[in-house]
Amino acid sequence: MIRNPLLLGLLLLATAANGESRADGDAGLESATDELMEPSTTDEASLADESLQHVLLDAGYRFTLDLSDDELARRWQEDPASLGSIAVGRPDEGRLINAMPFPDPGDGGAWTVIVPDSCWTTQETADAIIGAANQLRAWFPDGAPVRVGQVSGPEGGFLPPHVTHQTGRDVDIGLFYPGPEPYRVKEREKVMDVAMNWAFVKAVVMHGDVQGILLDWRVQNVLYAYALKQGEDRDWLDSLFKAPRALFHHARRHRDHFHIRYLNPRAQELAFRLAPLMPQRPEENIALHRVVRGDTLSDIAVRYGSSVSRLKAANHLSNHLLRVRQVLRVPLRGPCTTCPVAPIPTVPPRRLPPEKPRG
Repeated sequence: MIRNPLLLGLLLLATAANGESRADGDAGLESATDELMEPSTTDEASLADESLQHVLLDAGYRFTLDLSDDELARRWQEDPASLGSIAVGRPDEGRLINAMPFPDPGDGGAWTVIVPDSCWTTQETADAIIGAANQLRAWFPDGAPVRVGQVSGPEGGFLPPHVTHQTGRDVDIGLFYPGPEPYRVKEREKVMDVAMNWAFVKAVVMHGDVQGILLDWRVQNVLYAYALKQGEDRDWLDSLFKAPRALFHHARRHRDHFHIRYLNPRAQELAFRLAPLMPQRPEENIALHRVVRGDTLSDIAVRYGSSVSRLKAANHLSNHLLRVRQVLRVPLRGPCTTCPVAPIPTVPPRRLPPEKPRG
């Protein structure tokens, strides 16, 4: 059970602040059908994390059992890098600690990194994508590499133009085509390599703990129809595309790429356990704030329990002028009681493709 009263208090504050909006967003998720009709649109932020209720009912930590409370505190103070990647907060309001650059395999690899500056991630996310890429290469030895697009910045936080991509768990992967990508073609589902894209979907669900995938419904329909013709199990396909808890969700501006959100059980659980310990490392005891119209340094300082002088020093500001969409590092005096505390994830079994009956 959760014994730390400060941690439980942070959790209850997060539940009160975020529970209603998350529940509403989760309830509204709809995926494509096998008919040519457009489902309701889902945006990036609506791929809500699991209900906070799971944490309150949890009997103990599951993904960081190798770390006792004392050992966690010691390593946080003395050797935080040894803890590995830590995904703090939510994908639409969070940051990264101990982020790693997505590995570049070099020429001829099973994947390629498109935008290295915004391709920082967690070990769990990298392992999942690399596993899927290697699987796809085994099936298509001469196929194009997996094109890994934006994931997160070095510290996470707001990554223009995305709403999410803040905790190293959201990854953009370009669609596959028979030849060079037709950038000027809007209807990507008509020119893509259907077989390879479908194979990539199978590889993704086999090699990672996927929370959800955003993809335009027109592309979904083509993949669904192709998979049926290949003899894939209809019930399994429906669990991916059509069930109330489907993995796929329609989103605008996702006609040329997969937006995959992974569960990172260890990185997320570490963040949950470290929430009350953050003040022990002042350089990490920060919040990331994106400036909106009307914000002032005084208002931001009050909101986070910081000070104007600390804000100016942390962001190398010589005056009080702010820019809309500017991201500020906000030094905190103690645990952040207004920051979202993401739950310990409940990781469901992977939706592995059933074996086809032997003829």
